Amino acid sequence: METILIFNQIELTVLALAFLLLIIQIIYYTGLYNKINSHSKAVDKGKIVYNEELPPLSIIICAHDESYNLRRNLPAILEQDYPQFEVIVVNDGSTDESDDILKLLSNQYPHLYHTFTPESSRYISRKKISTTLGIKASKYPWLVFTEANCKPTSNQWLKQMARNFTPDTDIVLGYSNCKQTKGWMNRKTTFDLFFHSVRYLGYALCGKPFMGIGRNMAYRKELFFREKGFSNQLNLLRGEDNLFINQIANENNTRVETSVDSIIEIQTISRLKDWKEEKLNYYIASNYFKGKQHLWLGFETTTRLFLYLSCIGGMVLSILNHQWLMLTLCFIFLISRYIMQAIILNKTNKNLGGNLRFVALLPLFDFLQPLQTLGFKLNLLFKGTKEFKRR
Repeated sequence: METILIFNQIELTVLALAFLLLIIQIIYYTGLYNKINSHSKAVDKGKIVYNEELPPLSIIICAHDESYNLRRNLPAILEQDYPQFEVIVVNDGSTDESDDILKLLSNQYPHLYHTFTPESSRYISRKKISTTLGIKASKYPWLVFTEANCKPTSNQWLKQMARNFTPDTDIVLGYSNCKQTKGWMNRKTTFDLFFHSVRYLGYALCGKPFMGIGRNMAYRKELFFREKGFSNQLNLLRGEDNLFINQIANENNTRVETSVDSIIEIQTISRLKDWKEEKLNYYIASNYFKGKQHLWLGFETTTRLFLYLSCIGGMVLSILNHQWLMLTLCFIFLISRYIMQAIILNKTNKNLGGNLRFVALLPLFDFLQPLQTLGFKLNLLFKGTKEFKRR
């Protein structure tokens, strides 16, 4: 019995490392990843002060060969329950029926306007030039951004975003994700989008905003021109959303909206290639982020991977040495983290609309995510970043 309680130096080192990594993970989950839950609780208790006025606003959408999505999603945006707004769609060199659909819808909805990206701008990041054209064409002081493959889940979307337009606020960040359907690809991408949102929205709620996603966000028009738009990132083909917000956001001018009525649903990502390209664009842009938030998130990813490796390694070592107490402790470390993670993420999921179901696959997604991150970074290391930059 006494020998069971005695650990050799290697076993003690492995257990100490695993326990330290578990503590780090607990700090991240309770201090950062639980922020959306804390925010929702504060909203329910009336601790968040909102703006009662509903200022006029402009919605900017850039579209390239998005005729199907424009037909499917634009009516839900145009029919928002909001007193005064316009929708500006920038047709970025589409060769499909996008122009015909926009003309048809503009006859039905007088607050829909559309323009196009000149062919002469083909050597500049087209998304940036399209966004800039849309902003210049807008006539209202607040800009709300979404994309052609996105659809509000409620006609109260604009009201929920606009209630954050307080005098001190310049930026409002919202939540977006795909509807969960059958299939491994969908489960993986919806979890990835969800967890990514938990991280960057959590940081914003901590007073440390560092990025935004253009599927669901808003900022003041004057801010765009005051900061000279995308002038300092024209060498990148993408990054128009996260890099611009990273440049201008701070703890005093940024708010987060996570109510169920404010959620944007994205058309399901069906091609692995599209998801990989989006992830690679993010990692390219993250190299230009100011602040240490993305590095601290990388630290969480690394400690998570090493927690798994140390516990699994400890289990193997304990079986070889017949050290069953060590086996039990390693198992307790892993199951404790899983229970904490499942409770926090599922509660967050519920506060964000409750569309996702991933409890059974959570350990697998959780373990794969650091490996995927490593894979993307190795891809960029060996492949280079040339194709993601201006040619």
